Amino acid sequence: MGNAPKAKLLYFTAKMKIYDISMGIREDMPVYKNKKEKKPELKATRTLENGANESKLILDLHIGTHADAFFHMLANGKTIEKIQLEKFIGSCIVLDFAKARNKITINDIKRNNSIKKIKKNDIVLLKTRKSPMKKFNYNFTYLEKSGAEYFAGKNIKLIGIDALGIERDQKNHDTHKILFRKNIPIIEGLELSKIKPGRYFFIGLPLKIKDGDASPIRAILVEW
Repeated sequence: MGNAPKAKLLYFTAKMKIYDISMGIREDMPVYKNKKEKKPELKATRTLENGANESKLILDLHIGTHADAFFHMLANGKTIEKIQLEKFIGSCIVLDFAKARNKITINDIKRNNSIKKIKKNDIVLLKTRKSPMKKFNYNFTYLEKSGAEYFAGKNIKLIGIDALGIERDQKNHDTHKILFRKNIPIIEGLELSKIKPGRYFFIGLPLKIKDGDASPIRAILVEW
């Protein structure tokens, strides 16, 4: 009996496959609207000649694969370190919207047969591209207001998208606010181009940043 937990752990480790769905952080990476101030900077502060290699990373919190906190758009919303970690771990479904034009609306969602498979407390990831992001696309596919209202009503606990933003030039940031007011955090900048639609287990933990409006994450999908 004492060896059962260890044996079970080894079994699951051998049977699982892990997909890294995070963007790499580098100085020439794609950033939102190609804004120079969003480009990361990596500087060496020490070398082996001084005893060890050490570096400093200057990073915008809304860069690459990152989680948006409610405070990003809501004055009284929770900051990133106050959102429960359970939101960022759990059963996940990847939905394919690569054929959607310009934006994902309620009509696009209703035409997707996989919608019926969404369960309460699911993490929902929206795939809009079939190839990795090499540069910023000003016409990226985003989640339109009616689509946000649909997912907000499904009792999901997290939503993510493979674009650098979940909305595009919406004056009042309706998509963010609709989801945030339903206690649904948002992940942007996922890399889903090689991921097949279907069910997985998701892990993508934010850093514990005091008063943070967002945080970079290392996102993975686990397939058993």
